Amino acid sequence: MTAPMHVPRFFVRQRITMMVNRYEIRAAAPDGSEGPLLAFAQQKRMKLREEVTFYADESRSRPVFSFKARQRLDVSAEHDVFDEYGNGLGYFRKAFGASLLRSTWHLAGPGYEAIGKERRPVLAVVRRVWDFIPYIGDIWVPFVFHFDFVDSATGQPVLSSERRKAIRDRYVVDVPDPRVDFRVAASMAVALDALQSR
Repeated sequence: MTAPMHVPRFFVRQRITMMVNRYEIRAAAPDGSEGPLLAFAQQKRMKLREEVTFYADESRSRPVFSFKARQRLDVSAEHDVFDEYGNGLGYFRKAFGASLLRSTWHLAGPGYEAIGKERRPVLAVVRRVWDFIPYIGDIWVPFVFHFDFVDSATGQPVLSSERRKAIRDRYVVDVPDPRVDFRVAASMAVALDALQSR
């Protein structure tokens, strides 16, 4: 089974502004560089219920998909991914208990369930120590971290997100599993940045 909208590789680049986080999602060009814009996401900060809307372009005139938390202010809230008409495409949630030492996420869509974890367990622990040091924890994190998602039943790769070294967050997202819809993959990739610290 292949998702109606599968993109095997794309890039996510964050833009930081005062009241919103913005993300560009770009296709991979044939030479491996960043290609055309696939979606533009905006996350309003300080909302009681987390929601991110993805638009067709930077004018934000046409919403094309979104994700929204089912619960308010819950560190392990499930987030549903919707198409532009409000139809469900999949969901994800952070496994709060497992994430105390190594961030762990659950991702699901039609025909698959996956578990994603930080690739390097030692680095995950070092990041947590860094976050708890007074004043230092508020400084930009110098550690590059990656997530790998595997099918819960087969252990086969489903999605990976690799953070590249940059002042502004930039990620390369690979989706080898054709069952994973681009909109679900893009939502998960943005959530790994926007919600990771919660």
